[in-house]
Amino acid sequence: MTEKEKQEVAAFRFSIIHEFVNGTKPPFGEQEKLLRAKCDKKWDIPGSDRSSIGRSTILRWISLYREGGGEIVALFPKDRRDRGLARVYDKDTCLGLIQLRKELPDLSVRLIRDKAWKRGILPADASADLSTLYRFLNAHGLMKKTPSRAVDRRKFEAEFPNDLWQSDVMHGPKLQVGKERAKKVYLIAFIDDHSRLITHGKFYVSESLISFKVAFEQALLTRGLPRKLYVDNGAAYKSKQLQFTAASLGIALIHAKPYSPQGKGKIERFFKTVRTGFLPCFNGETLDEINLAFDLWLRETYHTRRHSATNQSPFKRFTTKLECVRAAPKELKEHFRSILRRRVNKDRTIMVQNRLFEAPATLVGERVEVLFHESSPEEIEVKWKQKSYGFLTAVDLHVNCGIKRDKNNDLELSGENETPESGQLWEGKG
Repeated sequence: MTEKEKQEVAAFRFSIIHEFVNGTKPPFGEQEKLLRAKCDKKWDIPGSDRSSIGRSTILRWISLYREGGGEIVALFPKDRRDRGLARVYDKDTCLGLIQLRKELPDLSVRLIRDKAWKRGILPADASADLSTLYRFLNAHGLMKKTPSRAVDRRKFEAEFPNDLWQSDVMHGPKLQVGKERAKKVYLIAFIDDHSRLITHGKFYVSESLISFKVAFEQALLTRGLPRKLYVDNGAAYKSKQLQFTAASLGIALIHAKPYSPQGKGKIERFFKTVRTGFLPCFNGETLDEINLAFDLWLRETYHTRRHSATNQSPFKRFTTKLECVRAAPKELKEHFRSILRRRVNKDRTIMVQNRLFEAPATLVGERVEVLFHESSPEEIEVKWKQKSYGFLTAVDLHVNCGIKRDKNNDLELSGENETPESGQLWEGKG
């Protein structure tokens, strides 16, 4: 690690612990609360792929800084003195393994280990772990690297607004949701590739398909229809329902190649901006508060600030060519309805999401389609053979008690179960 990289790491560590070492130590209760808040947040950690920090790590940094007399160098990452050496092998074993590998450069690590055992180079009590042997040979430049085929990853940019959107989910902090205890929230965002405008971004309590569909619908309603949507390979994005919704709106759903995050570089870069430019300044405690603050930050900061890649603000670049934007259809909500297939029972009922509904008598025994939107699950349309039979009625078992049918199967109210007029309920007969 270079000196500059060590300085970046030390500066980051100090930014985490400064409240605990600046001479105004918070009370114990406040200190614990502050520690938990820092552990729950996601960080852009220099020199690391991780995004979270453990409680013991923060306490260790505090201890190092105090023991170092308050000097920033105490927070520099330490170099391993034995880097490049195999601590589990003695000197003779190391020399023997190096010589064996030079004799047999094409053998796998497993076969090298077996040969070393047969020749007595590896003692019986030496480590048999293949990864340890691999690291040792690799540190001495004895592992042949298979040349990888170069991948064409040239930078690209959509020519017009709404030509291409990228979407992904970012793990957010733990926040209060209603009257429930604090839970992790997730930022679902869509970015226009041409302008870098965030067509929709909001924190949700889940990263499921239901939450994604709600966010996607809002993005379309606000900014129009993209021609392509570039998403991850998660189960929610591969659902047949999402594919159908996109296709019905003339949107091509494109999935990123597994283990190739480079294709989603623009949305990942935006998430980094959120982590470094928005979350550190957010002081709220609830889901509603973070969404209000995030919406304000998008409108007044991110969308109006000049983007380094385009030399224009995202809002100005997006609105310059509004003639290219396709407006969402008036019946947009219908494209997002869930479709389930159910068979109508002999008593005319259908179970949908643990609720009982009553279908027309003509559909008894038929396998029908029921269509509904997650935001209004009580409004369920029923279709059979591409024909709509209207909306289902929720079953009221108490009302059904008072319903009889005549010989023609027509409804007939039972007089015995009719509700008495006011004042008659407790009247005696005589």
